[in-house]
Amino acid sequence: MQVLVVGGGGREHALVWKIAQSPKVTKIYCAPGNAGIAGIATCVNIPADDIGGLKKFALDNGIGLTVVGPELPLTMGIVDSFEKDGLRIFGPNAAVARLEGSKQFAKEIMREAGIPTADFAIFTDAAAAKKYIREKQQPLVVKADGLAAGKGVFPCHTADEAVIAVDRIITQKEFGDAGSVVVIEDFLEGEEASFICFTDGTTVVPLPSSQDHKRIFDNDAGPNTGGMGAYSPAPVVTPEVHERAMETVMKPLVAAFAARGIPFKGIIYAGLMIQNGIPRVLEFNMRMGDPETQPILFRLESDLVELMEGAIDGRLAQIDVQCDPRPAVCVVMAAKGYPDKYDKGSAILGLDDAAQIPDTFVFHAGTALKDGCVVTSGGRVLGVTARGATIQDAVASAYGAVKRIGWDGVQYRKDIAQRAFGR
Repeated sequence: MQVLVVGGGGREHALVWKIAQSPKVTKIYCAPGNAGIAGIATCVNIPADDIGGLKKFALDNGIGLTVVGPELPLTMGIVDSFEKDGLRIFGPNAAVARLEGSKQFAKEIMREAGIPTADFAIFTDAAAAKKYIREKQQPLVVKADGLAAGKGVFPCHTADEAVIAVDRIITQKEFGDAGSVVVIEDFLEGEEASFICFTDGTTVVPLPSSQDHKRIFDNDAGPNTGGMGAYSPAPVVTPEVHERAMETVMKPLVAAFAARGIPFKGIIYAGLMIQNGIPRVLEFNMRMGDPETQPILFRLESDLVELMEGAIDGRLAQIDVQCDPRPAVCVVMAAKGYPDKYDKGSAILGLDDAAQIPDTFVFHAGTALKDGCVVTSGGRVLGVTARGATIQDAVASAYGAVKRIGWDGVQYRKDIAQRAFGR
């Protein structure tokens, strides 16, 4: 089988790496890919949001399975478009992907299905939003309704901070059309975790739990990013929390779409806030997380292609997911200036040296090849991932590899997975 992976970040490198291990796969293409992916797959210069170009490539090249990494093509309806022409593709259709494309829609579905989440209000008018903020008890979370690359969410501890967030989203249109609607939520206390499952519309199969680190600096300081590191499993997701998440979040969500007559096939990613053993939903994503994918797939022993085809064909109930019991950690190395304006084109040194550390793999995200040299080409550049007998061992290996890699202005957090140490 020939497989096409859509995207070009760290998540897609991890997907390509894992898909390449399937005995079902004879060749992998990736559009557009990156310098690391090019070592495993044939990179194709087609943007991830060029649905027509991607479909033509799949039809012309006999692609047996297309795997969609990023959220934008999913919300644009790539699955519906491919399926219309008889192509097999893994991911949710546009009606389901709207859960990620619109936070307002997601909150309405959660209310309808009785899924635990924060109380909220919706606004299109900045003045009305500010009036609501002034009347509400703080803290609050202000969110742009649409896709904003993980950067349109503002936890606000004072009314003034929340008002500034509203102005950035609605008035200044910092996130474009994604900010035409603003969602204001009560602030949820607790510890955050990522809970990711496969579903075929009936059966829900969980992957190992994980925890992301959103803020740019140590101790969760600074602005939100797309993610500065992750580890799996997340000890805060105890067996009891796992069961609650399945019964109060994942299964009711799939049932709500089934009741609407909408097939839900693909990934459910619930960002959970957990307090006193009770999980509540912060947001839903309809694809694998980045950088959570890297440690999760580093632990997954089952055939990923078999899981994806099981979701497409409605036979997930017949598939048993097997994982390496050892924990895994991913440390993101980012460019100078990220998450704001960042530098590009810096030569990356030490990749071969880092690759010598056992049970470690460097997943590329924002990289490119220039004159035979790997250079930075994005904000998040690398995801250095390692396994270990304990979480401390995994962290030591990951940072051991990180220290062998460098470029001008590199930045990374020094405290990835520290929360797990105390548990």
